[in-house]
Order: sequence, then structure tokens, then C-alpha cells
Amino acid sequence: MAKKSGLSAEDVDSLRSQLNEGTQPMVWFTAAAVGMEAGRSAKLLAFTEPEEGDFIQVRPTGSKDEMSFGPAELTLVKPPPRKKPPAPAPPEPPRETEILYPYVPEAPVKPAAPKPKPAPVVEAAPAPKPARKSSAKGATPEVTVTLTSAGEGEWTVEVLQGTRRSVRPTPVSPAAVAQAAKLLTPEVAEIVEGVLNAARAQQLARVEQLRAELEAAQKALDDLGA
Repeated sequence: MAKKSGLSAEDVDSLRSQLNEGTQPMVWFTAAAVGMEAGRSAKLLAFTEPEEGDFIQVRPTGSKDEMSFGPAELTLVKPPPRKKPPAPAPPEPPRETEILYPYVPEAPVKPAAPKPKPAPVVEAAPAPKPARKSSAKGATPEVTVTLTSAGEGEWTVEVLQGTRRSVRPTPVSPAAVAQAAKLLTPEVAEIVEGVLNAARAQQLARVEQLRAELEAAQKALDDLGA
């Protein structure tokens, strides 16, 4: 039974296990790979999260580009080697023949009229294939920076490069968030300032509550004659 073209879920799990073990396995492009010759090999680099669309990153053989493809565009089946066309037979050397003719006086030869030159043939150039996006070192990746308020004055920042998460959610101080917001648009600064004011009010209420509890505990301690 012929193997289905493309990577199955089991193939993806197997490749992920090999990557985790420190191995970069080889894969091959199928006919569904846009802009790539079917049967060309590539080295597996990484899997991006989530597993949607072109989440498999590879480097084609002979190229320095890092490119993303979907499971249907890759396979684990190595194509058979291409057969070389047979070499053409060498042309036979011309045979020398000697033909004897009776002597006939040569008549004056009129110059032949020049033959018209054929019109040049212009071949239409093939339509260019759409270029595929790559993450070469010289290209500028799409970067997404996300600030998230976790409540009670806590903030985190996250950075995505394309679909790859470069910086996981990392805590940042409210002062740094306020300073960064002032450098952006007034609308962003106003929203961030509102969140910070709400956090300040919440912390102030908590401080007042703790101060009242501390005063009550000090009074109880004084009553005990400490």
C-alpha cells in the first residue's frame, strides 16, 4: 500500500522526539510545497506553537534560509535517485568517396539572390512563482510585543517573532510600564494610567486595612501590660 503524501500526526511526533534528543532529521518536499522542487531535501530545525498552518521550520539543502511549511508540504519518504539519460552515440565520420565525371566546360554562374532572414522568435518568459516568506538573517521579522496587567499592580511582557515566542511572559515593574506608555500614543498612556490608578487605590485600601489591624493589635498588646 502506497504511503500517503505529507506528514502524519505520528510522523510529527516522531520528528519532535528526534529534535528533543538533539538530532536534526532530514525531510523532503512534496509536490504541494509552494516554490520548492518536489523531492528536494531539507533539515528540520524546530516546531512553532501552536501547531497551525506552516508551523514546521526547515532549512532547504544548499540554502541558508529558514522557512516554514505545513505537514502536507513535507514527507519522510526519500525520493528514488534520478536516472541519468544515456549519452548520445558519437557521430560517424564522413566516408570519403571519389566520383569521376567527364569534363564539361563550366558555364558562368549567376549569383544567387540572398535568402530572406527569418524573423526572430520571441519566447514568452514563464510567469514568476510567488516568492515564499523566509526568515533569512537579512530579512526583518514581524515582532509583536504584548503588555498584560495581571491585577494588583502586576504586569507581564511577551514578545513574538512571527509565530515563534522569543520572550515568554516576564514580570515588569509598574514604573517601567508607565514610562514606556508615555513614549507611545496619548490613548495608550491614558489607558495604562487608568489601570495604574486603580491598582494604587487598591493597594492604598489594603495599607489602610493593615494599619487599622496593626493599631488594634498594638492596643490589645498594651492592655495586656506588655
